[in-house]
Amino acid sequence: MTDLICVAVIAGAFGVQGEVRLKSFTSEPEAIADYAPLSDETGAIDYDLRILRPIKNGLAVRLSGVTTKEQADALRGVKLFVPRLRLPQLPDDEYYYSDLVGMAVLDSGGTELGMIKAVQNHGATDLLEVQCPNHNATVLLPFTRAVVPTVDLTARRVITDPPHGAFPDPK
Repeated sequence: MTDLICVAVIAGAFGVQGEVRLKSFTSEPEAIADYAPLSDETGAIDYDLRILRPIKNGLAVRLSGVTTKEQADALRGVKLFVPRLRLPQLPDDEYYYSDLVGMAVLDSGGTELGMIKAVQNHGATDLLEVQCPNHNATVLLPFTRAVVPTVDLTARRVITDPPHGAFPDPK
């Protein structure tokens, strides 16, 4: 588990006066302001932020030190982080995405199926992207209790009951 947790990503410039389009990963998008200042991945640059308004697929935000469209454009794709200590403690059945990445994925019989490469959400439910060993393929598993009944943060593994045919045959 890392000390910094990714809570947002800059999606690009919004307007011509240095505002950015921010995609917040907090459960309530506007709550991102409660965790400021946000830092880049290295922790070297901190940004205070002021939410201007909600917009389609994110928030229009003013970041400290960003005053031109060119500066905002240059930040496209920059992930923003906060120290884990600033985040609230989660209930037992909720997890930070960063805690899941890198965990081993096993079936109920103990066979290793792969490792969690990323957690994605395209609107309906969270999806675990599992990198299969000895394959270039990844498998997307719905992160539901029916498909992933066990998450063991201490042992760094999840147990899954995947849909039939979801994983390639081990060869």
